[in-house]
Amino acid sequence: MTAACRILSIVNQKGGVGKTTTTVNLATALAAVGKRVLVVDADPQGNASTGLGFVRAERGTGCYELMFDGLSVEDVAKPTAVPNLSVITSSTDLAGAEIQLVNLERRESRMKEALDRSAKDYDVIFIDCPPSLNLITLNALVASQGILLPLQPEFYALEGVSSLLQTIEAVRARFNPGLEIQGVVLTMYDKRNSLSDAVASDVRAYFGDKVYETVIPRNVRVSEAPSHGKPVLLYDLKCSGSRAYMQLASEVLRREFGFGDQKEDRSAAVGE
Repeated sequence: MTAACRILSIVNQKGGVGKTTTTVNLATALAAVGKRVLVVDADPQGNASTGLGFVRAERGTGCYELMFDGLSVEDVAKPTAVPNLSVITSSTDLAGAEIQLVNLERRESRMKEALDRSAKDYDVIFIDCPPSLNLITLNALVASQGILLPLQPEFYALEGVSSLLQTIEAVRARFNPGLEIQGVVLTMYDKRNSLSDAVASDVRAYFGDKVYETVIPRNVRVSEAPSHGKPVLLYDLKCSGSRAYMQLASEVLRREFGFGDQKEDRSAAVGE
């Protein structure tokens, strides 16, 4: 891969927090400003593949073949409807990968080795991880330079985060000393719910400046877009969810590449 390529895993072992939605739409927003972006759908559920327009019957080779069959990124990456954005799809075979990995040599570094040998044409690679801290997630963490953590501002938002932080420390100690949490993004924010503000404050107190200023609102258009096989930025560019993901992309550009717009008031992202 190019020296400037950034590999970020989108991780949260709790499901339903907007992990895949964030992967798909942040990737789309960065591709829209000219970054060459690859999404690796490492979740056997395959929701990122669906959200980028690939129904299960049409996916062909993908993440499983990349990790187990020695295929290159160029062999399995597929262009999407978004210019500059490609995806390595998930498949049902990936559901059995956990068992297969157990007895393999270098079981924690299969994905890293595949990306190192063949991902030559991308500025950013996002790995959409399964909602569990399993061997596939471990592969993603070993392959990544950083982690993006989506959190929903609800009562149990921080519950279980300690397990993830322990996993990150273990990965850093044994396999990948450079691994860092690059950013925490608050998703499904409901401005009508006072709990959202309270939990958001707790998250910011816990993670400090790791938390992005932008928050992603709860928005029906964001929820509808995957059923049409489209990122919300293609489905409805003007909705509050699309505006929020574009604003988040500008923050990611500043953090990862050192350029972008000046800070914007995060209240703009949650207003309709």
